[in-house]
Amino acid sequence: MAAELDETRSFEALLAELSGCVGRDHPHLVDLFATYAREALFGRAWIDENLQRLHPGSTILEVGAGSMLLSCQLCREGFDVTAVEPVGEGFSSFAELQELVLNYMKERGIAPNLLPVAIEALVTDRKFDFAYSINVMEHVEDVPEALSRVVATLVPGGEYRFTCPNYLFPYEPHFNIPILFSKSVTARLFHDRIFMNQSMPDPAGVWRSLNWISVTQIKRAVRKLPDISLYFKRTMLRDTLARLVTDEQFSARRSRWMRRVADWLVSSGVYRLAILVPVTMQPVTDCTLKRHEAEDNASPAS
Repeated sequence: MAAELDETRSFEALLAELSGCVGRDHPHLVDLFATYAREALFGRAWIDENLQRLHPGSTILEVGAGSMLLSCQLCREGFDVTAVEPVGEGFSSFAELQELVLNYMKERGIAPNLLPVAIEALVTDRKFDFAYSINVMEHVEDVPEALSRVVATLVPGGEYRFTCPNYLFPYEPHFNIPILFSKSVTARLFHDRIFMNQSMPDPAGVWRSLNWISVTQIKRAVRKLPDISLYFKRTMLRDTLARLVTDEQFSARRSRWMRRVADWLVSSGVYRLAILVPVTMQPVTDCTLKRHEAEDNASPAS
C-alpha cells in the first residue's frame, strides 16, 4: 500500500507539471487533459495489484494507450512498455494530446515504444509479462481477433487484464442512455442524445466504433484460444459505485439519476453487496486472460 501511495503521489506531481504546460501552451486541451489525467490515475490504481507481482524491467503491453499518460508513467517506474494506439474513429482528438504528451515525456527519457496499429493487426516478436487495456475493448472491430492477438504476445504465465462495459447490462455509458433491444433500435430512439451530443468532438464516430461487447462474447472467444484461462473479478461494480461518489470528474460525466442512485447505495452501505451480482449482469467487466505455464493444468473460470 505504501508503494502504491508513493507512486500515486509521484504520478500526480508529474501530471500537475504537465497540466501547467498544457494550460500555458495548449489551453484548448486543458479539459481533455484533465479528463485523461484522472483516468490515468484510476488506471494506475486499478493495475497496481498486477504491477506488484512484476519484477523491475518487466515487459508490459498497453492496448489502446490513448493519451499515453499511463504508459509513460509505467516507463518512469522502470517497466519496459510498448503501447498500441492507432487513434481510431471517434477519437481523433487524442492525436494532438498524444503528440504533446509524447514530446514532453521523450525529453525526459520516459516514453514507451509506440505501435500505431489496430490491435487486430498487431504483429510483434516481443513477448510481454503483462498486458492491459482500459475502456478499449468496446471499440475494437473484431473482439475475438483482438483477444487472440494480445494473448499471442504473452509469456507463459503472462496475463492480459482489461475492463470495459458489458452490454448484457442495458446501459450505454458513453452516452448515458438505456439500451433498448439492439444498437440500431437504440440509435433510432435516442438519435439526438447520440448524434447531437455536445460533450464529445465526434459522437457519430464514437457510436459507430462501439461493438456491443459482452461477457458471453468474451467467454465464447476465449474457449477457442489454446492454453488460456479466463477469470472475472466481481468487485468492479462496487468500486465503480464508490468512484461515482468520490471522483467528482468521473461523476460529472454520468447522468443525474445515476449519481443519485450511487449516493444512496454508498451512503447506506448497500453498494458493498454489488460483489454478489453475477458478472454477466454487471455493467462493467474486469477480466483477465492468463496464458498457462508449461505445467499449468488450470481450467477457465466463469
